[in-house]
Amino acid sequence: MRYVKLSIENFSSFFNSLRNWGKVYAPTKRGSIYTFQEVHDQEEIELNYTRTMLPPKKFFVRPREKMFQLKNGHWENRSNAEPIVLFGLHSCDIHGLKILDKVYLEEPIDPYYKARREKALIIGISCMPDEYCFCKSLGTRFAMDGFDLFLHELPDGWLVRVGSVRGHEIAWANEDLFEEVTDEDLRNFKEFEEKRSKSFKKELPGEGLADMLDLAYNSPVWKKYAEICLACGNCNMVCPTCRCYEVCDRWINSYESVRERRYDSCFMENHGLVAGGHNFRPTRLDRFRHRYYCKSYFDPSSGYNCVGCGRCDEFCPAKIEHVKVLEEVRGSLR
Repeated sequence: MRYVKLSIENFSSFFNSLRNWGKVYAPTKRGSIYTFQEVHDQEEIELNYTRTMLPPKKFFVRPREKMFQLKNGHWENRSNAEPIVLFGLHSCDIHGLKILDKVYLEEPIDPYYKARREKALIIGISCMPDEYCFCKSLGTRFAMDGFDLFLHELPDGWLVRVGSVRGHEIAWANEDLFEEVTDEDLRNFKEFEEKRSKSFKKELPGEGLADMLDLAYNSPVWKKYAEICLACGNCNMVCPTCRCYEVCDRWINSYESVRERRYDSCFMENHGLVAGGHNFRPTRLDRFRHRYYCKSYFDPSSGYNCVGCGRCDEFCPAKIEHVKVLEEVRGSLR
């Protein structure tokens, strides 16, 4: 991996150069929340943001999209993909995209996701945790791959890790904007990462988590929180790794129809409904517990289905805390 330095003075020129690679989307502030939006000026970007409400997955699996349109007796493909630059992703969101990759890019490959992923340039940026973050516990606080460039904050700029061929192409195209990394820069980088590591307030002990859940299926804690839960599905909508969707045909008139794909939620009653009227998760308790089992599933090749971003906590209207629920479930086994 190559390491270069981007000074504060050269940031504006670097940002402007990114438009040569596609439309630039970056974190912006809208009222009290942050959101990835198209930006045209560096002043629009919130570099020190905490988390966006919707994760970057919205660029690859859209909340609602037209897949085909039936017109004049023929189905027309409605998918499209354009070159974009996603600037300012945190490491947890990069890990979230890697989890989605294992779902959508393994057989059978999703052509919509693949086309958009191939045309997206990913630029990460370092962050400081807040009271909701627990990515350190899940091993997602630092991204080793899955990006083209990653910017780590320094007192006078950023240490830039180059993580892909396209990342090298950007570095070569902007050679005059980058400097060699000095020993002082490396010391500052190390100090920042150590400070960041010590700043996490929330911890989720992962040891034995899968075994704990196997033993705690009938824990009274599930019922306690299921009664508080509003079953609104907010946590699914904002989660960077939730990937459930439904496909439906919407008739415009007798001769025209649109086939749409849209986000679905395992908190919805019809999510577990199958032909014949059987429902695999008929109660709110079943659905609440299912989400925790889904997020805590551990794949040896990719880790947990949760990246510890804290979105489900921050945007839960019932103020249910993911880590607190699991801590109480663990405690109920004693």
